[in-house]
Formats: sequence, C-alpha cells, structure tokens
Amino acid sequence: VAVMKKGGLRPGDVLILTKPIGTGTLFAAHARLHARGRWIDAALDSMCVSNRLGARCLIDHGATACTDLTGFGLLGHLVEMTRASGVDAEIDLGALPVLEGAEQTAAAGILSSLQPANVRLRRALRNQEAMVKHPRYALVFDPQTAGGLLAGVPAERAKACLAALRAAGYAHAAAIGRILPQGESIEPISLLG
Repeated sequence: VAVMKKGGLRPGDVLILTKPIGTGTLFAAHARLHARGRWIDAALDSMCVSNRLGARCLIDHGATACTDLTGFGLLGHLVEMTRASGVDAEIDLGALPVLEGAEQTAAAGILSSLQPANVRLRRALRNQEAMVKHPRYALVFDPQTAGGLLAGVPAERAKACLAALRAAGYAHAAAIGRILPQGESIEPISLLG
C-alpha cells in the first residue's frame, strides 16, 4: 500500500478536493433546528462515502501529497501541506464543492463551535480583507466530519484524475486551486473569487 504524505506538493500541481465541504455549519444549524432535512440527508450521504477508492485514484494519477479533511477545515490542512512542502497555494472559492445549504447557514452566522479556533489561521491568507465578504469565505474554516481528501496532482494528470474520481462515485470532486512557488510574502495562501 502506498503512503501519501502532507509534504511533497510541487509548483504547478492542481489541488483536488474529493468531497464537498460544509458539515460543520450544517450540523450546527441542525442542532438549532435551522437546517432543511434534505441538507442534512445529503451531508450524511457525503460523510458515508469512503475515502478508500478516492485515495487509490489519487495515487494512480501521481498525487504528490494528500491529507483527509477533518476538524481543522480546508485552510488548516492546506496550511500544513504548504508548510511541509515549502510552497504557496491559491484557492478558487468559486470552484469549491459545497454541500447544499452550507452557504446559507454560514451566511446566517450559524457556525460550528470549532470554527473560532480555525479562524485564527486567517493570518495564513495573503488577501483575507479582500475576500472576507465572499459567500464562501467562512467555509474555508469550516471543520469537517468524515470529509474528503485534499491532494496535489500534476497538472497534466488532473483532468483524468477528476474523471476517474467522478466515475468512482465522487460526484462533487473538483479542482479547487493550484500550487505556486514559495514567494516573498509570509502568508502562503491566496483566495480567488
């Protein structure tokens, strides 16, 4: 069995996320009776999708680094990966796969109790002030339960990797950004709208 590490991302890699995000805000909303039943059903369905086939697919397509998304959220895990790899990264908020309802509950200010700890990582964002009003901004901090895999894949293999992931049942797998050479800025991550 191949082991994938958090370090190893290379400039030019495409960042792929295998499952949509938003479980933290949705279950916080559910606890307050502010979530629609179909939102929670879809979140549970997503959580029940195993990462096993996704990991195999990423390995088969030359993934350079990989981690699973947990309570540290997308940004927390990406910060760990960029540090371990000595690179910078760019995330396209518009490309993020998001669970239905998560944008609405986050916009209503209904967030997981773990979110404030994750928000401290905003210091890793180069253009945080410019993006703070984006409807998906809060979701980069959203803690995940049974989240997907975040991986860097060589650019020339990313399209085939996404097609294979979707064929394997990861309907929402998406290219969410790219890896850049480490720049002069102390903050490793930029957000795009």
